[in-house]
Amino acid sequence: MRNVRAALAALTLVLGCSRAHQAASDHKPPGATLIYVSDEASGSVAVVDPATARVVASIRVGKRPRGVRLSRDGKRLYVAVSGSPAAAPGADSTKLPPADRSADGVAVLDLAARKVVHVLPSGSDPVTFDVSPDGASLYIANEETAELSVLDFKSGALRGTAKVGKEPGGVAARPDGKVVYVTSQADDQVSAVDSATLAILGKVATGRRPRSILFAKDGVTAFVSNELGKSVTVLDTRAPKSLGEIAISEDSPMPSGVRPMGLVLSPDGKLLYVSTGRGGSLAIVDVASQKQVRSIDGIGDRPWGIALNADGTLLYSANGTSTDLSIVNLATGNVDKRVHIGGLPWGLVVAN
Repeated sequence: MRNVRAALAALTLVLGCSRAHQAASDHKPPGATLIYVSDEASGSVAVVDPATARVVASIRVGKRPRGVRLSRDGKRLYVAVSGSPAAAPGADSTKLPPADRSADGVAVLDLAARKVVHVLPSGSDPVTFDVSPDGASLYIANEETAELSVLDFKSGALRGTAKVGKEPGGVAARPDGKVVYVTSQADDQVSAVDSATLAILGKVATGRRPRSILFAKDGVTAFVSNELGKSVTVLDTRAPKSLGEIAISEDSPMPSGVRPMGLVLSPDGKLLYVSTGRGGSLAIVDVASQKQVRSIDGIGDRPWGIALNADGTLLYSANGTSTDLSIVNLATGNVDKRVHIGGLPWGLVVAN
């Protein structure tokens, strides 16, 4: 009996060490890259190791996670969660399930522990947001109420709201921190909001159904993806005013045509990458000439959120209706790997 107990104890120790080793191997080792993908359908964030092209963890964060951002120190992940039911543009709200406003917030995910440590107030139906350049505030687009809410990290409370256009979606703080820009999908415009007073400084017309907004390296020029306009609007944010539009196309046209959605800049700021939603492609725009120079087709079904690796050689795409993540080699134009996420992948960030 003593030998049996000793054998069981040894087996328990081995199994315990094996589990500990597996848990440690699934967490981010120093210098490694991980991708965090919000899954709107499952209420989770998938953690993907691009080196092995596999999901190493799935973390429950709340209902309908969409927008994701890293904290300035890279230790936390902020995730917009919403109790509003998913619906296509123009859907009859009277036929939708009731909203669960208690589910609205910005979940704060501790990346080392891989768990939600608390949920910040967000206003109604948060969809996307941006962190202020000084890391003190969070600017949140409230899609249902046509507002921009501003959260103060120090107090953990909302310090105010600004009325912007209908169905706000994209949010970007100007690099100098003085003005925040918010796209309005239903009004085809961008609102410029004073970050201190929350006064509306101006509104600029865009293409149809503007989605995302991103600043160029100069800190003044901004790009706005127009889903139904099949274009990218270029803004001079000092005025603010539109400088014109960049037409977006694809080499192998899909029935829906291109639907510009996500935006990301190359590390040197010379190229702008645009995901095209139901178009299934990636458009590449030369920033200097403000013209599209290339299209990589077939990167996934409804690519939305996109991001780059550290040296800009690989692009990662969250593909909603093909329920996966694509790893795109930008030199060859090939999808090197696909990682099954499941659900409805929406946004993503890369932690290097």
